[in-house]
Amino acid sequence: MTDIFEKFNSLNIMIIGDVMMDSYIWGKVERVSPEAPVPVVKVSNKENRLGGAANVALNVQSLGGKPFICAVIGDNQEGEEFLLLLRNQKLSEQGILKIKNRSTTVKTRIIAHNQQIVRVDEETDENISEAETELMIEMIKNNLSEQKIDAIIFEDYDKGLITEKLIHETVKLANQKGIITVVDPKKRNFLFYKGVHLFKPNLKELEDGLKIAIDPSKAVQVENAISKLKTQLGARAVMLTLSEKGVYISSEQGQRHIPAHKRDIADVSGAGDTVIATATLCLAAGLNEFKASEIANLAGGLVCEHVGVVPVDKARLLEESRKL
Repeated sequence: MTDIFEKFNSLNIMIIGDVMMDSYIWGKVERVSPEAPVPVVKVSNKENRLGGAANVALNVQSLGGKPFICAVIGDNQEGEEFLLLLRNQKLSEQGILKIKNRSTTVKTRIIAHNQQIVRVDEETDENISEAETELMIEMIKNNLSEQKIDAIIFEDYDKGLITEKLIHETVKLANQKGIITVVDPKKRNFLFYKGVHLFKPNLKELEDGLKIAIDPSKAVQVENAISKLKTQLGARAVMLTLSEKGVYISSEQGQRHIPAHKRDIADVSGAGDTVIATATLCLAAGLNEFKASEIANLAGGLVCEHVGVVPVDKARLLEESRKL
């Protein structure tokens, strides 16, 4: 297992997806507002963190891989703050496209006594224009020709960067070059990811994408839904995340349910980002889908022990992986 984790250090991972800034306001609640029946939070600290596809990049980096982000931001103050966070983390800005009159996604969480009081979202979900899509595809093509990329992650939050054309062109090029493609999907583009290596929906995304209801306690329903999805997408493997019930993996080698490990859950924010980053590095390092899913399942549980969005700790993940 140590050899696999050491191999992460030589892997280059391209992340194409919707980036965002996670803004935190920490404080204490000592009274209720006289203006409305809401708590008054006395602020003690503020912090901005990289979120969305950028958090996937942080997890890749934390595990030793080299991430390369392809994304769009607004040409505004929030966009500049996002770029500053990238620089502070020593992440490349080369694949970031600034767009005038477009929002930079910011999710502001107000937290008191380790509990989220409210979340405020500033964002747009409009698709980027055809011209901007062409610019992004060209950027992706250039980077795939200029450097060794071991895997591509599509981190889709339905915020408008990822379009059907961008998916089609990127997957076609990746398959030509033998590059692993992994998808963390959302509803809008759900059935456009044809021919990818690993597709990782959660239960709600699977239900929304296929327009069916699934009882996760009934294995037949889960298996039938995944079989239907694999047929429609032509995906080699599907990893369905089931929150506290673990993950269900279906590949060319068969199917398996991997239970979740018991944890003291503090916050589930960002767990999906950790799972997709870990699974991708494991696949790129040569592990099969079952082993990759087991380790990714562990990683997702570990980050849920922390409040807020945080990347996984490589040393702790290695220690727990050895126990499997």
